[in-house]
Amino acid sequence: MENIEQLENQAINAAVHFNWPLAVELNEKIIKLDKRNLEAYLRLGFASSQYQKFTDAINFYKKALKIQPNSNIAKENIERLKVLQSRNTKKSKKTPGYLDPNLFLETPGKTKSVALVNIGQKNIIAQLTVGQQIDLKFKKRKVEIRTKENEYIGTLPDDLSRRLLVFLKAKSKYSVFIKEAGLSKVIVFIREEIKGKKVQQYLSFPQNIQSQIGEMQNEKEGEAESEVEAEVDLEKLAESLATEEKEYLPFHPETNEDENEE
Repeated sequence: MENIEQLENQAINAAVHFNWPLAVELNEKIIKLDKRNLEAYLRLGFASSQYQKFTDAINFYKKALKIQPNSNIAKENIERLKVLQSRNTKKSKKTPGYLDPNLFLETPGKTKSVALVNIGQKNIIAQLTVGQQIDLKFKKRKVEIRTKENEYIGTLPDDLSRRLLVFLKAKSKYSVFIKEAGLSKVIVFIREEIKGKKVQQYLSFPQNIQSQIGEMQNEKEGEAESEVEAEVDLEKLAESLATEEKEYLPFHPETNEDENEE
């Protein structure tokens, strides 16, 4: 007889392979063995929502709330599903048949998970799915995240926007995927695919560069110094690239800088 741990592993595997009916079946087996299994109810809610069983999904999330009344996951998903129901929204994008378990594999300096700011409209956010590929689109001073249909999702934080603008203008290329999506929080995973020739010596996503600068002020020698000096040089490169914009821009920035996305 299968135990709860075995069923949980099978249910998670079914979800990874986007086999939602099987995921529901396995999690329901878990509930029969443990009627207060919070994680199983949350998985049931998510799996049901993935093949448009919104009413069932909401009911599963409500049962999760009875077990844990302060569950933000359940509360936010109920709100998200009600948005979809009220707008009679149907997903236009095909859900991939398999979610690569290595999709969010971290590579120091080349990948980054980041929470977006200035989140877009709820009816757009509600339709986002984990693993969905999305696009970077930059304006003069910020980098936006949009769906393949050019629907606005959110914006990268200012510090990261400023940095990636330099790399994008130097013809670097990135892949971006939805890692987590809720109505009030969207996390994306950015992966460097191609690094432009003019920025070959710089990391797309350095770690703790500010603390490195502090260390350099004290040490003024060795490898730490050269790494920080490279970051300072990057600022100079950004200024020089700004004068060559027409030559190297991989995309056309939006002309209306103050466009209201909300």
